[in-house]
Amino acid sequence: MNPVLLVGFALGLRHATDPDHLAAIDGLTRLRPRSTNGVFFALGHGFMVVLLAVGIGQILAERLSFLGSWTLITIGAINLWRLLPNSKTIVARRPVVGQPLLLGMLLAAGFETSSQLSALILAGEGNPWLLGAVFSLGMVMVDGIDGALAAATQRQATLGASQAIAGSRLLGMIVVMFSFGLGFSELAGFELDRAAFPIGIGLFIAVVGIRIWARIPHIPAEEKVIAQQNAADIA
Repeated sequence: MNPVLLVGFALGLRHATDPDHLAAIDGLTRLRPRSTNGVFFALGHGFMVVLLAVGIGQILAERLSFLGSWTLITIGAINLWRLLPNSKTIVARRPVVGQPLLLGMLLAAGFETSSQLSALILAGEGNPWLLGAVFSLGMVMVDGIDGALAAATQRQATLGASQAIAGSRLLGMIVVMFSFGLGFSELAGFELDRAAFPIGIGLFIAVVGIRIWARIPHIPAEEKVIAQQNAADIA
């Protein structure tokens, strides 16, 4: 494969670990619990990057950039409401804030990280449409896995698995913290790009770790004691 395309693909993988991706995908999974959220989010994000790369998306991005921050803040606010005791969960059939394709486009317009800017610079070295496709493919792979894992955790929590419920609640707190933090930081003009990679990798490892832990079958203490007693009797 062309070296430029290989770099574009690697940038897509890297870009998918940015904290705004993780917070958005996990947050919208609580509003729209589908395993395809990550894939459609990445496709929407990649589509906007392609439009920017070919030079026809700048005007659109300038008009929509402020919406990315407010959409992330809205996701944080809804997830915070759902974490409150006795809060009533209102599920809309087609919540606008929960549409992953649209959300991916808005965040691409509002959060220009170093990996996305590098991809746009690379677009000048080759076919911007092809580069956008491989960049999007990298994002689809990582964001798709993230979305599938998020949906699986939500399904387990809905079925009443105590460990999944605890994991889902912990992930909800992380979503709220990062959605508010990233959204308000962008509105305030704080430069977080240098910290995006270490924060994103740390958050990715923590989120995946919590989801794996949430899927481990939980055995109540009473059942453990009984199992130990039975094992002792057999011995």
